[in-house]
Amino acid sequence: MTDPTLMSAQQASFGQTPSQTVGPYFAYGLTAEQYRYGFDQVFDSTVAYDHAPGEHIRLEGRVFDGDGVPIGDAMLEIQQADAHGRHAAPAEAPRAAARISGFRGFGRCGTGTDPDLRWHFDTVKPGAIAPGEAPRIDVILTMRGMLLHAFTRIYFDDEAEANAQDAVLQSVPADRRDTLIARRVDAGGRTVYRFDIHMQGLQETVFFDV
Repeated sequence: MTDPTLMSAQQASFGQTPSQTVGPYFAYGLTAEQYRYGFDQVFDSTVAYDHAPGEHIRLEGRVFDGDGVPIGDAMLEIQQADAHGRHAAPAEAPRAAARISGFRGFGRCGTGTDPDLRWHFDTVKPGAIAPGEAPRIDVILTMRGMLLHAFTRIYFDDEAEANAQDAVLQSVPADRRDTLIARRVDAGGRTVYRFDIHMQGLQETVFFDV
């Protein structure tokens, strides 16, 4: 029989358990519907429904490793304001409530179910939250092998005047601001903004220490 006093002493000598390598557990726990598991997920790639006010856009891209290879087990979470620069209140975000306003303000999408390992979000182009700030989308990136999430932002290439006044974007070295800009393209009459994330290398995306 084990001496409980000895067990207590041994337990007391242990330090804090270190962080474990992430996932890709989110495929099961956070994006279950996307990966065709048999239960619901709270948020998905639909940030704004068709009746939400504003310019409807698709935001899409891929996540690349340091060798330029697309990553198939990444997950993006985005948060944004609506077309008027207003964030959705927590009570408005669930699907049932959002079907009234049309806007959820938050989205979640993995890269592992698309043939080209792309992520995408259907949303509206955000308005500026405050004077002097450019329209933007905040991004959290998770993937296997990362102990901590990575944080970045998405700005828009057709908002040059607002981008030039945005304090956060202007704090980034000029030769790296381009890594935070989504490119607008017309895809068969649909407005698409493309934004690729590079984890390392010459085109490494700017990540923020949040």
